[in-house]
Amino acid sequence: QVQLVESGGGLVQAGTSLRFSCVASTSEQTFSRSALGWFRQAPGKEREFAAATNMAGMRSLYSDAVKGRFTIIRDNAKNTVFLQMNRLIEEDTAVYYCAAKLAIGPFQREATYDYWGQGTQVTVSS
Repeated sequence: QVQLVESGGGLVQAGTSLRFSCVASTSEQTFSRSALGWFRQAPGKEREFAAATNMAGMRSLYSDAVKGRFTIIRDNAKNTVFLQMNRLIEEDTAVYYCAAKLAIGPFQREATYDYWGQGTQVTVSS
């Protein structure tokens, strides 16, 4: 079992940066074997994929909406995954969820993730 707890949300101005953290309460071995992802759900919209990284953090994938602005970083020694968000825009306003999976499958596919955090909100104002 893996519990994920996100933090770092808030109200920010467009153009600024923010970093989310997600800490997993599990063994370092389980964490290091998990692929990790960040999804987001904007008001009135379905949850969508934002970013993901593989077990070693050597391969990452980003949605077109965040590519070039967001970076997913994992620290296996601290059971933590970060989402560094730069040049925020109003369209980034959403609840952000971190997720972990042990199963093989496309990074973008929600159904392949086994564990989810409770979400953290970011509101970007112009």
